[in-house]
Amino acid sequence: MSVNRADNLRDRLRNGESVLMPGVWDPLSALLTRDAGFNTVFMSGFCVSATLLGEPDIGLVTQAEMAEVARRVCAAIPDVNVVVDADTGYGNPSNVIRTVELWQQAGAAGMFLEDQVWPKKCGHMDGKQVVPRQEWLAKLRAAVDHRDSLHITARTDARGVEGLDAAIERAKMARDTGVDALFVEAPQSVAELEAIAAALPDITLVANMVETGKTPLLTPAELASIGFHLIVSPLTSLFSMASAISQSLQILATEGTLRAHLDRLLPFDEFTTVVGLDKHLANEADYR
Repeated sequence: MSVNRADNLRDRLRNGESVLMPGVWDPLSALLTRDAGFNTVFMSGFCVSATLLGEPDIGLVTQAEMAEVARRVCAAIPDVNVVVDADTGYGNPSNVIRTVELWQQAGAAGMFLEDQVWPKKCGHMDGKQVVPRQEWLAKLRAAVDHRDSLHITARTDARGVEGLDAAIERAKMARDTGVDALFVEAPQSVAELEAIAAALPDITLVANMVETGKTPLLTPAELASIGFHLIVSPLTSLFSMASAISQSLQILATEGTLRAHLDRLLPFDEFTTVVGLDKHLANEADYR
């Protein structure tokens, strides 16, 4: 019997486990993350926008584009929980229902649904706007009512627009829609994280650890001690990849080869193992 990935995620969180989700954006990044030992990943809209379009996270990626990337990622790592960013749901409650259907068809374990005005911006950018509370709550109710088992996180970006108290009030209202987790985006201090946790007990809380972003970087143990157990590290791999590629290309441009810098690279055989060459060679042998 196949594992219900959404229920697997719920059970782990219900049992008090801290779940750390690195960001992924394609099958290769998903395979590398799985092989590093992670059993839950976050398919980040920021990462997909950067890698699919070469554009910033400002609402340019469409619902269909995200759904197709999600399908490829979930197929590559069927034994891993994949939580997929859904931005604002791409429209009104009817669009949200369609998003839920597409995410479930892709094999997602969960989704994040936020309250920004569309087109949205990355949660750690300035200049965000949020929709009226009831508009967001209607979308959340639509998502909850029409899911099969999808784990749903309600994300509010009101901290950067209306202040922390208003963001916490929105999160309290979202809790009553039946969502699984609450995510107050971009708190700016440990004290703010503590205030969020104190105001929202007895539900899974999400912390977003963006390197050089607005929120202090804490370990899963430190976050758990405050009250946060679902932890996103959405840009770690993307920023690492961009830095490594840039540096290697600079060497290649200067020296014409990386023969003196092979320690910077994954060896050929190790890379082909990551992408499953052994399986395909075995198939060739079986059917030769």
